[in-house]
Parts: sequence; C-alpha cells; structure tokens
Amino acid sequence: MALVPLLLLLLLTAAPRATGQDPEDSEALPRGCGWGLVRPYTLLCDLDSIWGVAVESVAAGGVLTALLLALVLLCRLHHISEAEKRSGVGPILLLLLGVLGLFGLSFAYLIEQDEFLCLLRRALWGLLFAVCFSCLLVQGVRLRRIGRERRSPGGCALTGLALGLSAVQGIIAAEWLLLTVLREGRAACQYLPLDFSLACSYVLALLLAALAAASLALCGKTHHWRCNAVWLLVTCLLSLLLWVAWVGFYLYGNAWLGRSPEWNDPALAIALVAQGWLLLIFHAIPESHLCLRPPPQPTAPDYFDTSQNSTRMRETSFDEDIPLSHRQFVENQGYGYSDENTAGLRSAAGAGQHNSNTAPRPSAPFRSNVYQPTEMTMILNGGAVSTSSQSQVHAAYTPLSHSTAPTKTACTFVRSRPYAIAHG
Repeated sequence: MALVPLLLLLLLTAAPRATGQDPEDSEALPRGCGWGLVRPYTLLCDLDSIWGVAVESVAAGGVLTALLLALVLLCRLHHISEAEKRSGVGPILLLLLGVLGLFGLSFAYLIEQDEFLCLLRRALWGLLFAVCFSCLLVQGVRLRRIGRERRSPGGCALTGLALGLSAVQGIIAAEWLLLTVLREGRAACQYLPLDFSLACSYVLALLLAALAAASLALCGKTHHWRCNAVWLLVTCLLSLLLWVAWVGFYLYGNAWLGRSPEWNDPALAIALVAQGWLLLIFHAIPESHLCLRPPPQPTAPDYFDTSQNSTRMRETSFDEDIPLSHRQFVENQGYGYSDENTAGLRSAAGAGQHNSNTAPRPSAPFRSNVYQPTEMTMILNGGAVSTSSQSQVHAAYTPLSHSTAPTKTACTFVRSRPYAIAHG
C-alpha cells in the first residue's frame, strides 16, 4: 500500500540531489559507496555504519518473501473449498500488504532526514502498524466465532472491519501533523520521542485487543482450530514484547547511553524490520499453510472400535443383508399358531364372560394372531385388503378355534396360509 508511493517519492527526491552534487562531496564518500550512490543515500552502502546495510538486506528479503506468499495465496485461492478457511484469506492478504509497507518504510530511515521524509515517517508509522494489528484482531474474532458457533464471518466483512479500525490511526496521525506542523509552524523533524510514542497509543490498544481475542479463541468448543489460535497468541505476545522493548529503548535507553539523537533512527528502523519478519514467520506463513492444507478425507466407521460414537452403529440397518424371500418368511411367522396361544384365547374368553370390566389385558400371543396384512398383500390388492382374503383367513382360523388339540398338520397349514395369500 505505501511501498510504491514511497519508492516513487524517493526517486523524485534523488534526481535533483544527484545532479547537484559537488565534486568535493563525491571525494568524501564513505567506504563502500564508490559505485554511484551519493548523499543522502550513503547509509545504504556505508560499511562503517553496518547497521544500514544489515537493515537494507533484511528488509529486501522480507519484501520478496511477502510478495511470494501473497502470490501463492492468490494462485491457490480457488482450491480452498471450506468457507471457514476462505474467510481468513482476505485478512492475510491485507496483513501482507501492511508488512510490505513496514519493510518499505524502513528504507526511509536509511536516508538523511529532511522535511518531506519526516512527514512521511510520522504519517505512515502508526498507520502501517494499525493495519497489521487490526488484521490480527479480526483473525482472533474469526477464530472465536468459529469456536463458538462453528461458522465464520465473510472474508470481505473481516477485511472491511480491519480497514475501518486502521483508519482511526490514520485520522490520529493526520491531526497530529496538522496541529504540530501547520498550526504551530514547527518543523516536521522536530518532535519529542514521548509525543511520537503517545501518538501510537491506539496501535498499542489494538495489539492488546488482538491478544485478548486470541486468548478467548483458545476456549472454543472445536479443537480443529486450536492450532490457528495458538499461532495467533504467540504472534501477539511476541509483538507486545517487541513494542515494550523498542519503546523503552527509544524513550529511556538512548538517553541513558548518551546516544539520544544518533540512535533514534536505527532503533525505529530495526523495530520496523523485526516486526515485519515476526508477523511473517509466526502468523502469515502458518496461517497460509493451514488455509491451503486440504481437508481431511472421511474414513469408514470401525464397528469394532468401542471408542467411537455408538449412534453410527445404531443407524445401520442389518435387515438390508437379509434376502427378500427370507424376510417375507420371517414376517409370516407372526401368524403362527400353537397350544399356548389356544390356551391364552380360551382363558381370555372365559374371563370375559364372567366379568368384562375386570378382564385381564390380552397378552402378546393374542395380538400376534390378529390378521395383519404385509406390504406385498397391500400392493397386490391395490392398497386395500379384499374381503375374500379376510374370509379365507377367517376360515383358516375357524376350524382350529374349536379343537382342543391342534395337530401338526393344522399348525403347518395356518403358518403357510398367509404366505400363500400374500403371493396369490
């Protein structure tokens, strides 16, 4: 976001200074800058001030890494099928854009100060950090929502929320510049370190909110997203420690060491590069890997494993393995007739003649002897039971109801009769 305008502005400012360079200044170039770089860009090649070369190399490597990661995410976006994972791609891309701005802004501290560079530093410092920490905050809100409701907000909504939160810091930085530069008429490079730190208090509040959201995301119901929450929590903790370190050194460390004006720019440049790589290593790369990882394939249930849920065992119907002919035979066994059933019918009839109010409830064998048509009978009769079938069944039961000792042949006839009616 801020990398391209920054480079263009640096090129515009470099042209007049390079053409107006005196020969005396070119002879006084520091060691390592004999291949074309002149003032005020000598820190990019000065071997005596090695911190500038180190920051330049690390920032260039971070820019390449962030660009490569963003390119991989954009190319593999159509392979992400889960909605919960796709919602996190937008904040990751916005975070990578903010990281690119951090690395690009670090080059502004490798150039000698002038009025324009000081305005650029003060305006973009808090804004870029606010973009990065807003992305961390919305990621924590997303993981918390997935852990509680098992669904995530949209990626566009999360990206818009991050941009809205970071716009507040842009308004704060603009008001600070208007009050100090335009209204009071002071130079942009003349400001107190305490004022610079207080102008970033909103950024610190965003970081603390992201830390709280990451802590709450670990308390979710689903364990599948615990790894994302752990990486986010580690990123927020390390960022908080880094901010405490550079703010303490910027306010008190330089004055205690007696290096207050000279080491201000190195401290801020190192803080930018360290924060950029910290966000890349501990959040952007792990989150991108977890988003691009394919979903786990469903496995067949192991019915011999008692640790699995028993509801899946109960959902399986074992009647499907029984052939149709055997299944009909099992259904027809309900019409069987035996001596015990006859005794139950007689006892129930005798008790009903003496006292119908206190008669015992018919037992299960009595209810099993009532004619109940099967599915095949209903299909053959067109959805209704014919009167001829009922009369045939009644005739089949009538001779046996008056006999005290049914023979084996009669029982066999009764058992096979409904099967014949069903198929006849």
